[in-house]
Amino acid sequence: MERLIKKYVNKLIKSGLVNAEDVFFAGIDEQIVWNRTETEHHEIFTTLFRHLTINSLLFSLPDEPYRTIINYLASKSYGAIYPKDCETRTFLHDLPVLNELDECKVVEALKRRKAVIIENKGIITYGTVSPEQAFVTYSSVCFSCFVKFFVDYYNNVKQKTVDQEQQAVFEKVIELLSPPLEDGTISLSELYRKQLTLTEDPYGCMVETGNLMVENRLVDSFFGNLSYCSGKTLYISQTGSSLDELNGCIDPCPMDDSSSIALTASSEFSAHRKIVTSTDYNVILHGHPKFSVIISMCCDNYVCESLGKCHIRCSRKRYLDDIPIVPGEVGTGVYGLCNTLPVNIKNNRGAIVYGHGLFSVGINDFVTPFRTMVFIENRAREAFFLSLKE
Repeated sequence: MERLIKKYVNKLIKSGLVNAEDVFFAGIDEQIVWNRTETEHHEIFTTLFRHLTINSLLFSLPDEPYRTIINYLASKSYGAIYPKDCETRTFLHDLPVLNELDECKVVEALKRRKAVIIENKGIITYGTVSPEQAFVTYSSVCFSCFVKFFVDYYNNVKQKTVDQEQQAVFEKVIELLSPPLEDGTISLSELYRKQLTLTEDPYGCMVETGNLMVENRLVDSFFGNLSYCSGKTLYISQTGSSLDELNGCIDPCPMDDSSSIALTASSEFSAHRKIVTSTDYNVILHGHPKFSVIISMCCDNYVCESLGKCHIRCSRKRYLDDIPIVPGEVGTGVYGLCNTLPVNIKNNRGAIVYGHGLFSVGINDFVTPFRTMVFIENRAREAFFLSLKE
C-alpha cells in the first residue's frame, strides 16, 4: 500500500494536478498508511476510514489553474457543481460542495458521490479497492471543472452576462494556462523509430504512443484508448487501463468474434471496430484534450430543439474547420459512437465527440494521428479564444 500511495502521489504531481506539499493520501494495509502525518486533519480522516467502506483516501488543494477555477465554481455552487461533459454524466453525476471540513457532512457527501469539494481547501475522494480509484476521480473532477469553467464563460459572453468577478477570474486563469503544445516540444524520436517495426511489434508501438499521450496531457486519469488493426486482429487497449501503463493491457481481438477476449477491451471497442471495417484507417487514437472538449460544447444556439440532448442527438452539422463535431455516447445503442462516429470520420483525419473527446486516425503508423491530435487541440484552443471576440 505504501508503494501504491507513493505511485499515485507522483502521478498527481506529474499530471500538474497538485503540488507535493498539498497532497494528503492514505490507504489501509494492516493499518493506515499515510504519505505524510504532519497535518491538522489527521484525526478527521482517521474517522472517515471508520465511517466509510473504503481502502484509500485522498485530500488535496489542486494546483493552478484548477485551484482558481474550482474555488470560483464552488463559491457560486449553492451546494453542488453540475458539469455537463461526458465524464461527469457517466461517472460523477454532480460535485457536492461544502463550505467547511465537517466530518459528518463529508461522510454524508461521500456516501452519495465519489468526491466532495471543500471550499478553498481542496477535493476529497476515495478508493474502495485501490488508491488508483482516488487518483482517477481527483483527475476527473479537475478535468470536468476546467471544461465547465470555460464553457460557462463562453455562454455568458454570448449572452452578455459576464460580471466583473467572473471576468477577473477568467483573466487570471488564462495567465495560468500552460502554453499550447508545439512540435518542437514533443519528442517523437522513439515513436518514429518504433513505427519501423509496427507490424512486428504492435504492443511496443502502442505502449510508447500511450506514454506520449499522457506525457503531453492529451488524456486525463485513465480515460482515452488506442487501437491498431493488422489483418483480422484488432489490437486495442483494455477498458480502464492507464495509457502510460499499457504493458499487459492490450487485447488482440479477433475481428470475427471467434474469441471472447474483447470482453476486457476498451468500452469503445465497437466504435474502433466499425471505423477500421468501414474506412481505410487501421490506427485510431482517442484522447480527451481539454480545448477540443470545450469547443465541442460551445454553441450559441440557445433555442435549439435538441437543447439538453446535444451529446446524443445534435440537430446541426458542426465543424472545427474541416473536423466534424458529432454527438454520440459510449455503447452500441441508437446513439452509440459506433453509429455516429465512423460515418463522420470516414473522409476526415479526425472527429470531436461532443463533451467527450477527440478521435484521430491514420494508416499503419501512430505518428500521423498523434500529430493530428496535437494540431486539432491547438486549433481548438485558438478557435475558442477567437470565438469570444465574434
